[in-house]
Amino acid sequence: MNIYQYVEVSARELDSKLLLAVIAASRGHDVLVSEKTAILNGIRRGVLQPGVFHTKSLTPGHTKWSLHQLLIKRGFSVASIDEEGGLVDFGYDKFAVVRYSEKTIGQASGVFGWGVEDTETLKRVYPEYSSRIHQTGSPRVDLWSSRFDDYWEAPKGMPDKPFLLVSSNMGSANAIRPFHKSIQSEKFAGYFQRDPESFARRFNQIGEDYRTTFAFIEAIQYLADKSNGDYDIVLRPHPVENIEAWKVYLEGIPNVHVIREGSISAWVNNAFAVMHNGCTTALEATISGTPVVTYIPFEQAYARALPNELGIRCESLETLSSEISHLFETSKTGASLDDNVKLPEAVAKKIYLDQQELAAEKIVKVWESLDNGDLSRSCNWTLFQIVLYLVKLRSLVVFTLRSVFPRKFGPNTANHKFPPLEAEDIRGRVRRLQRVLGIDEKLESKLLSERIVLIRKR
Repeated sequence: MNIYQYVEVSARELDSKLLLAVIAASRGHDVLVSEKTAILNGIRRGVLQPGVFHTKSLTPGHTKWSLHQLLIKRGFSVASIDEEGGLVDFGYDKFAVVRYSEKTIGQASGVFGWGVEDTETLKRVYPEYSSRIHQTGSPRVDLWSSRFDDYWEAPKGMPDKPFLLVSSNMGSANAIRPFHKSIQSEKFAGYFQRDPESFARRFNQIGEDYRTTFAFIEAIQYLADKSNGDYDIVLRPHPVENIEAWKVYLEGIPNVHVIREGSISAWVNNAFAVMHNGCTTALEATISGTPVVTYIPFEQAYARALPNELGIRCESLETLSSEISHLFETSKTGASLDDNVKLPEAVAKKIYLDQQELAAEKIVKVWESLDNGDLSRSCNWTLFQIVLYLVKLRSLVVFTLRSVFPRKFGPNTANHKFPPLEAEDIRGRVRRLQRVLGIDEKLESKLLSERIVLIRKR
């Protein structure tokens, strides 16, 4: 069977998509892990045969609906797990109508839920499609378990000293994309029609995010001063944040590094503790057994409630410094959190963990149930690679014209969400996944272009 997995934010999604790909490929399927445009180019040129198109959300909007309609007309099946579905804390009833609709969920052959809360809400709101909605759990959460500890290598740029990971979630204040452009995009997608109160909320939220940003700058300076250089601090910006902004804010503070290399999971697994405010990394750290420190410097109206209920809550710089120093000293003894610690009830409702079967395995089985034979016709991957090469040549021409004549052709833009991949890095990740999963089949992982990977049996 042909499986096409769309990756939007590689730091968030790539490893879980590779996990799905390795499991599916070991069962005889051809899996493409790719940015969206390449898949569409192959489909529109008739090079890619029908298969399962696995996407990261079913958000209502004309562009997405039209894309899925095109796929269905070409014989494809659409499947989706919302990459934010298990992490919502403003209520799943609202989430179910903001991120889904009768129209988009009706196009999907398989919809996967992170846990009981999102799955049951979707079934209640869209009862006509309840048979298509499956509580599988998330492959991202699979990778948070201790089973995958050996998968995560030390991330590039990791300090030699023990380090505190500060996970930033102030995207609206420090975003790469200007705020008005985000508002424009959300207007076009109909967010404010489906949730009229969200327009004012976005403006209030960005103001609070600026206050939180300053509070974290102040806290990092304080911790750096109090640590006496015993440990380092790594500030990891959210994927939508401008890393250069944080480098300016923290410039000159000793033993502080602003780094966004690799997956957040590798940093969580190597840190002695994670400090955050309203960041979903707190859920990952809780499940993976890394101590969590939640810093709440002032009364907040828009911080995400669930993450801020986790770990050690600190409301002053003195308490923050004391608690982190204690965790650092404890880490030197080799002590760790008990892997069998029971998840808080609020987390357990949102994140389904099956000790017998991975979420990724459940999803692959649902994919397989969708195949009536038409999704298994062989693709001409060599021809597809030629198409990709021709598209790249055209892109180089456009890039050159924009560089020389920016007023006429517009400025060049970089894909900050999905940087180019490296072939050896991908092969290494696939090998490690096979080792952890105990998969002995010989798999080919081939980089067809800088953001497109084909994984299949040799």
